[in-house]
Amino acid sequence: MLLRIVSILLPVLSIVLIGYVYARRHAPDMVTVNRINMDLFVPALVFVALASKDVQLSQYGWLALGAAGVVLGSGLLAWPLARLLKIAPLTFVPPMMFNNSGNMGLPLVVLAFGQTALPGAVILFLVEMILHFSLGLWLMNRHAPLGGLFRQPVMLATAAGLAVSLSGWHLPEAWVLGLKMLGDVSVPLLLFSLGVRIAGVSWVEWRLGVLGGVVCPASGLLMVALLLPVLPLPVAQQPWLWLFAALPPAVLNFLVAEQYQQEPSRVASLVLIGNLMSLLVLPPVLYFLLR
Repeated sequence: MLLRIVSILLPVLSIVLIGYVYARRHAPDMVTVNRINMDLFVPALVFVALASKDVQLSQYGWLALGAAGVVLGSGLLAWPLARLLKIAPLTFVPPMMFNNSGNMGLPLVVLAFGQTALPGAVILFLVEMILHFSLGLWLMNRHAPLGGLFRQPVMLATAAGLAVSLSGWHLPEAWVLGLKMLGDVSVPLLLFSLGVRIAGVSWVEWRLGVLGGVVCPASGLLMVALLLPVLPLPVAQQPWLWLFAALPPAVLNFLVAEQYQQEPSRVASLVLIGNLMSLLVLPPVLYFLLR
């Protein structure tokens, strides 16, 4: 079992470590690279996963609802805790809600449960991303227009993938292969980018970061424990939801906090130290799921 957990985590951690080491030596500017990834490579991954003729999207409705419950419920649990500890809720709560379902969630679900779990991993990622770009931005700015959400390349790829899947139209294999090759770039690049971000971690707010590193997965796992008894989620999909719930805060939380000047340095500590602490959280979770 230990070797299996290592075989799941090692590829992910190796790419993150390479990004970290490279950033320490060269301090690369990842802004353009990340934009290309989110505008092209990730949409290609999402489109191919949803448009696949082997995927029955109707099977993932309860999984999507469970993911939404984890995100929203984590926020409800974190909000009174922030008030109690006198931490600004808009600094603490979003990182506890919106987890790293892209950088870490996509590769971990596939490595742990096989390629057949990729559509489920994409559904989990899409639920988290849609809520982040809608509810998350609304929390920061109550007057933020939501129309921009539907112009995001990932959302356009989602709509196109759903349209192809529901229509029953099978894309030419050459097109699928080309799009798949583009999509295959996205996950390693997400992990590399995470390593670059971790290289810039600040330890000034380490206590807050450690608190977030505990609360983020703990609140998510508690929500799954509360949801599963009342949610008719297929048994095969339940481990995917558990792993989704255990993920650390998403890097996007820092970018949003920086955009709206919501204590970005404190949010950076929550995000980056939380991701480092996932090294302690994810092995026992995987052991529980794979035993």
